[in-house]
Amino acid sequence: MSLWKKLLGEFIDIVEWTDDSNDTLVWRFERYQNEIKNGAQLTVRQGQVAIFVNEGIIADVFEAGMYSLTTENLPILSTLKGWKHGFNSPFKAEVYFLNTRTFVNNKWGTKNPIMLRDLDFGPVRLRAFGNYDVQVSEPVKLLEQVVGTDGCFQIHEIHDQLRTLAVSRFSDALAESQIPIMDMASNYDELSTLMQQRMNVDFNAYGLTLSRFIIENISLPASVEAILDKRTSINIIGGLDQYSKFQTATAIEQAANHENSASSALEMGAGIAMAHQMVQSMGAPAQTVTPPPIDRPVHYYVAVEGKQTGPFSEHDIRQQIAQGQLGRHDKVWKQGLSDWTCAENVGELNAILRVTPPPIQRA
Repeated sequence: MSLWKKLLGEFIDIVEWTDDSNDTLVWRFERYQNEIKNGAQLTVRQGQVAIFVNEGIIADVFEAGMYSLTTENLPILSTLKGWKHGFNSPFKAEVYFLNTRTFVNNKWGTKNPIMLRDLDFGPVRLRAFGNYDVQVSEPVKLLEQVVGTDGCFQIHEIHDQLRTLAVSRFSDALAESQIPIMDMASNYDELSTLMQQRMNVDFNAYGLTLSRFIIENISLPASVEAILDKRTSINIIGGLDQYSKFQTATAIEQAANHENSASSALEMGAGIAMAHQMVQSMGAPAQTVTPPPIDRPVHYYVAVEGKQTGPFSEHDIRQQIAQGQLGRHDKVWKQGLSDWTCAENVGELNAILRVTPPPIQRA
């Protein structure tokens, strides 16, 4: 081997990316005038993909491995460059390395409360937060749709958009699930699975895949939580009457322990009188009058072509029957029924069907 060939062998051109960050999605190999020597060594590590770009056009894509950059290994680039018989001089091309590992623990959360209508509490405001894992599944699509010519594209540059998508899809999924507020904590896994399926449609458009979605907490406003705590206390103590007596006893104890001024003696006397009253009331049977139950509106669901529609009020059902949209043999369901049944089997609906004339058939 001549001295010249030996010196050339010492300066082998190596194209690689040694990523020492934990948040870089795409990195462009920097080289003066983007010149790469013939026969250069390309090293693509595990969890990486290398993409060659020629004058804005995506050429060859390399998975993990070591490659010698020749016309045989660069068929698309060779065609774009017009290398019919190989090349010996350096060539110009941009090389982008994409990180395909999983980026974990990306935070999401609601900036503002989500309005939700609950069957038990009516309109309520919810807040939620959690995290998700994402990875590059289609490197070419990510480079084309999102990165462009950015030489160092990091996860935080797209995080706001992904978080906005997460909150939007979460609001829709929560409303459509119709899970009562009191049961949400036991349905986190089901909601997370539903969210992962829905959000992957949006993520795939960017060349990304949502590998995991976690709901850490769904919280209520402090005022609603206080009402729930009070309701729980009433149930534990044994009803509203006993709860009122308990509150009175607590107030007496606080007045007796108050050491602020001369008014403590007066407060103590008032407390004793209140205690005497309380003892008398606890000894006597409570004379309470139970008001009649309030009729709650009934909501109906109607099966149309194998799909559930509703809920509909009784007024809506009357209109559907009058317009011929709901017949005797159409399947309906309401709270209290064990399964879907024909409309004529529901007493109040059968009464409406019997007095409603059939729709006029047009000639």
